[in-house]
Amino acid sequence: MKKVAIIGGGAAGFFLGANVSPSLDLHIFEKASTPLQKVRVSGGGRCNVTHACFDPMMLVDFYPRGNKELISVFGRFQPGDTMAWFDERGVALKIQEDMRVFPESDNSLDIVETLIKENQKRNTTIHLTESVKSITHKDNVFTVTTAKDTYNFDAVIMATGSSPQVWKMLEGLGHSIQKPVPSLFTFKCDASLIKGLQGISFKNVSVEVLDTPLSNQGDLLITHWGFSGPAILVLSAWGARILNKKNYKFKIKINFIDETFEDCRDLLKQFKSDNSKNQIGKIRPFELTKRFWNSLLEQLNINEKIKYAEIPDAKLKDIANILTNSIFEINGKSTFKDEFVTAGGVKLNEINFKNMESKLIPNLFFAGEVLDIDAVTGGFNFQACWSEAFIISQYLNVFLSFDNQ
Repeated sequence: MKKVAIIGGGAAGFFLGANVSPSLDLHIFEKASTPLQKVRVSGGGRCNVTHACFDPMMLVDFYPRGNKELISVFGRFQPGDTMAWFDERGVALKIQEDMRVFPESDNSLDIVETLIKENQKRNTTIHLTESVKSITHKDNVFTVTTAKDTYNFDAVIMATGSSPQVWKMLEGLGHSIQKPVPSLFTFKCDASLIKGLQGISFKNVSVEVLDTPLSNQGDLLITHWGFSGPAILVLSAWGARILNKKNYKFKIKINFIDETFEDCRDLLKQFKSDNSKNQIGKIRPFELTKRFWNSLLEQLNINEKIKYAEIPDAKLKDIANILTNSIFEINGKSTFKDEFVTAGGVKLNEINFKNMESKLIPNLFFAGEVLDIDAVTGGFNFQACWSEAFIISQYLNVFLSFDNQ
């Protein structure tokens, strides 16, 4: 019986194990005492399983790195296949309005327990609290040394996620590593305009990173440390290396209301005319929240108790400028919740994406964030794990299982 090692007990590793033929002697090595930790915390404990984008050519647009290589991967296993796989095993999934996919129960344990159960059914040997210290390859045999023992395998799958220790091992085997940098992070900002406004959100905001080609449009969230939300997270993913080179110190321009300065100014003039007898602090334009509007008035030294009729047009221009052309100094980053993602890893030109096998070492395979592949938030990173793992499993089932006969 051929022996196969999966290094890493996360989404890719357990999904791979769940789809490998029982005719293979399969071992999963996980350094933590609890497997599938990232799956457990995803989506605030709900598990954002995938995204309801079923066209591979559209799906790859959500991957700043790896988009070209993943076209063929998603052509063989895409989000619809993921949903069907879990449905066949009794896990009902739902598609939200934003197209993210979650278990109907909103409980990540449904996903975790299914993956563990499927591995138990095929008698996968799961090695918890057993970190891998080294991997060598000689005469078509992989020798895996862990903190507890030494094993020999016919094939090895690297599904460790972002791990500097593992990347160093892979460099020892001859692979090249693209320098890892953070992706999917929020922007730190201590501007007085947003101080104390955590929890306020805006729809369809335009954000531009000055002196770069980076720009994006989407929902924005003010947090206690600065800016977050899809508009920011997508920028951080696509600009991961550009922003890293800037040491996360740069300026952004925000248009909070999706209007030009001129249109905003004219709309404010009309709003002033329509509400001339009302106090400016009580009636707000553009459906702005009370806290944000009051902070804006404070920035411009406008007394919130004066009436709109008393506001000079010059002040309306100042308001329009803040709403459409605000410049903010960014002085750092914060990880997005527990869903840290890294841009970097094994260089993609060293991988055969027909079966996720190393071009340098036969029967060495890769799945998940160990590769220089990452996506924006929304279930896309998990989908890459599911798809890559499934493709490896089908290859192993045909070629290694056949060798057992």
